[in-house]
Amino acid sequence: MGTVVDDAASVEFHAFFERHYAELSRLAHLLTGEADAADDLAADALLALWHRWDRVRAADHPVAYARGVVANLARTRIRSAVRERRRIALFWSHREEKTENPDVAGVVDVQSALRQLPFRKRACVVLRHAFDLSEKDTALALGISVGTVKSQTSKGIAELKKVLGTQGVPHKVHAAMAARGGESGGRNR
Repeated sequence: MGTVVDDAASVEFHAFFERHYAELSRLAHLLTGEADAADDLAADALLALWHRWDRVRAADHPVAYARGVVANLARTRIRSAVRERRRIALFWSHREEKTENPDVAGVVDVQSALRQLPFRKRACVVLRHAFDLSEKDTALALGISVGTVKSQTSKGIAELKKVLGTQGVPHKVHAAMAARGGESGGRNR
C-alpha cells in the first residue's frame, strides 16, 4: 500500500515538474542574471521540493512555495558571488613592487619549495608574505579562520626553513614573488 502512495506522489511531482520547470528556470534567470545558472537553480529547487513533497503538495499554493525556494537559492548564489568577487578584489588589490637584479636561483628554489607544501599552507604563506596580506585578509581570501591562517603560515614557514635554510624565509618568498613581476598589497594589521 505504501508503494501506491509513493507512486501517486511520484506521478504528481512529475506533473508539477513538467508544468513549472521552465517558469522556475526563467525566474532564476531573471533573479540572478545568469542564464547558465538558471537551469541548475531550478533543478536544485525542484530537488528540494521533492524531498519535502508531502509538505509542498499540502500547501495552499505549491507554485508560490516553489518560487520562494528558487528566490532563496538565487539570493544564496548572489551572496556567494559577491563574497567571491570581494575575495578576488582583495587578492588583486595591490601595489607594484619590483626587485632589481633578482636572485634567479633563489627564486627557483623558493618556487620549488612552495610547490612541496600542501595547498593551504602554501596559500597562507604566499598571501601573507608574498602579497603582504594581513592575517584577517588572508582568512577572508581563503574562507578560513584567522587562527587557521596563523597555524598554517607558521607550519608552512617551518617546512620552508627545512628546505631553504633558516635565514629570512618570509623575505625570500616576498623577493621570489617580486622577481616574477608579482605585485603585493599593503598589510593592514
